[in-house]
Amino acid sequence: MLFVALADYSNPHLLEETCAACQLRRLECAWAIEQTIIATYQVQNEVSAVSDRLSHLQDKICEDALVVINRCESHDELDFLFPEITRIHNHDLAVLNSWQNHVYWMRSLPPQALLPSSELKILSSTDFNSSQLTNSSDTHHSIINLAEPPEQLIYESLTEKSHFYSLRDQLLLMFEPELRREYEFYISQQAGIAGYKTLVASNLQYASALTVANLYYYFQIRDESQDEVELASVLNS
Repeated sequence: MLFVALADYSNPHLLEETCAACQLRRLECAWAIEQTIIATYQVQNEVSAVSDRLSHLQDKICEDALVVINRCESHDELDFLFPEITRIHNHDLAVLNSWQNHVYWMRSLPPQALLPSSELKILSSTDFNSSQLTNSSDTHHSIINLAEPPEQLIYESLTEKSHFYSLRDQLLLMFEPELRREYEFYISQQAGIAGYKTLVASNLQYASALTVANLYYYFQIRDESQDEVELASVLNS
């Protein structure tokens, strides 16, 4: 049943007919179903299957995110997608990676590894006050719901420093290391021509995605302006 649902939500024909925001929501459902499938393998102690599927899911999320970002064509879509995708990268993928590291640790244990009996007794005899936990949780969620998500605040700050294409590319750089290397190479190449000695590859690798994307478009615009000047000079000569 889970695999049938996964196929429905991952149907490429349906995904192609939706906008970037709707596509992201369908894909998130597909990822959630995939996580449920992985959990069923873990319950059955199929550790190898859990590890393989977790690795595949993380790769799939990165691939899907790139497709969604490249479909983004307007500021309205970007206003929705940027905080959502940032959270997927910084939070969801981190959780899956932590889960996979835990699975690696489980695979490294001896076949019959168990907690010492004394520790099991402590765990079984511990009395947790459920009402206190519930009240604490309710208070925590109330506080969270009153505040804007940090990803939204970050995005609002970035919109004051970047334009649409730079912001969109910042999302791409999160998921595509090879693209970032291409941008860094282009920036260092153009910076050398312009005499900016500090913008070398060894420094750019530590720069934020904001800095890299903004510098990339700065030199792109600069190159286009120079080409226009050179063209005008040729036409007037």
